[in-house]
Amino acid sequence: MRRFDQINVIPFIDIMLVLLAIVLTTASFIVQGKIPLDLPTAHSTTQLEAGPSLEISIDRDGTVYLNEEVIHQQALSSRLAALDKGTPVVLRVDSATAFGAFVTVMDELKKHGLNKLTIVTRKPA
Repeated sequence: MRRFDQINVIPFIDIMLVLLAIVLTTASFIVQGKIPLDLPTAHSTTQLEAGPSLEISIDRDGTVYLNEEVIHQQALSSRLAALDKGTPVVLRVDSATAFGAFVTVMDELKKHGLNKLTIVTRKPA
């Protein structure tokens, strides 16, 4: 009978490298999963407070997203009507968006009394 003096770790290393490649690939997709927006720049920025909030995004084509789901204006109005007036709203708007889409969303927010509004921008480079 032959005695085992060593353990072959090469198959273990191969499996770990494959798992590492899978984790790194999926992690980069998770980070990029948000709606791609080119946010406008602003010199007077403050840190966005963490916490539960309603997120509304408008892309360059004027498509409105509510928590990363496409939503039409009538559905947006009914969803906003169901919210408490103290609900914080985070608004992300692409810098190339037509001003009319921004005004439409702002009008809906004002109509339903949602005044705790944060408009997300980025600092200039």
